[in-house]
Amino acid sequence: MKASIYNCNVIELPKIHNRAGNITPIASNKDIPFSIRRIYYLYDVPGGETRGGHAHYELHQLIIAASGSFDVVLDDGNNKKTVTLNRPNYGLYVTPGIWRDLINFSSGAVLLVLASNKYSEQDYIRDYAEFLNWRRNAG
Repeated sequence: MKASIYNCNVIELPKIHNRAGNITPIASNKDIPFSIRRIYYLYDVPGGETRGGHAHYELHQLIIAASGSFDVVLDDGNNKKTVTLNRPNYGLYVTPGIWRDLINFSSGAVLLVLASNKYSEQDYIRDYAEFLNWRRNAG
């Protein structure tokens, strides 16, 4: 099946209410459709900056606005859609083969990523023309 932006969906994560503060536990292969092998987060993104600007051959990700808000622009080479993330108990599941740009960061935003694989530079497609060519031929 060829990757499509329509396979990338917002997932509502568990939320345990407590008068002292809420908690959202996330279990691999239960709350999200992959095993978590890496976790990282972006913060202190200057106003007007764009992050992302790449796709992955094999990596699955769940992108969460742990604090603040931002937009994720998804692109499968034919279609684009923008998803706003602004609640810490919702995450955007991004499948392999999807180009993503991260834009419109609010002040103090923290972007949390749960990833299916450890970091591998060979898994990145960082050139948009190369991405489009790959999508036409194999993606």
